[in-house]
Amino acid sequence: MSPDHERKSMNRPVAVIVGVGNGLSASLARLLAADHDLVLAARDTRKLSGLCGETGARAVAMDASDPEEMASLFDGLEAPPRIAVYNPSYRLRGPVTELEARKVLKSIEVTAFGAFLMGQAAARTMLEAAPVDGVRGTILFTGASAGVKGFPQSAPFAMGKFAQRGLAQSMARELHPRGIHVAWINIDGGIRNPSRPERMDSADSPDSMLDPDAIAHAYRQLVRQHRSAWSSELTLRPWTERF
Repeated sequence: MSPDHERKSMNRPVAVIVGVGNGLSASLARLLAADHDLVLAARDTRKLSGLCGETGARAVAMDASDPEEMASLFDGLEAPPRIAVYNPSYRLRGPVTELEARKVLKSIEVTAFGAFLMGQAAARTMLEAAPVDGVRGTILFTGASAGVKGFPQSAPFAMGKFAQRGLAQSMARELHPRGIHVAWINIDGGIRNPSRPERMDSADSPDSMLDPDAIAHAYRQLVRQHRSAWSSELTLRPWTERF
């Protein structure tokens, strides 16, 4: 980290993003880098070298479903985070009669149990922080339409996202009165990603996929909401999505 960045980072709030890739998480990191010190967590941090160089972030290699590794992530922060975002999920497809039990368990561990671990660790550390305008921090969970309706051959993903949504609802009711904003975001549609060109927008339907930069701006709006009008759930979908 350069001396200029060290001076710039003094007394800046900390933002933690768990489950960082080259899509939504990267967009959110770039957006928050202007006024936050970033900690980016992923299983494989080698892929984050460019993003860390661009944003001045610190990368942490970890398994989000491991309680000790999640605790270590938050114990290693220089200050309680003002923002914590959980993005990991493990999507397992197949007929319910043919699914492997161990893979189903892994899907639930990553999507739901990991979300609980981050939510718990983030809440514990945020409650130690002095409130700023009555707010101690914001915890955001990246959900999906599978948390609202279960789709065929996608039972494990629905189980995980339904559990994640219930977690966020319980946490919001418990922690909002204590100055911690908790919200679950339903990403109802495919996210645009240059690494998957086969899923990009079609010529006759521009913006038919969610722009990760636009999603990131919506997350920041949640962080900036006044506590007199906090959202606990937000649904984001492109204009072409049927619902």
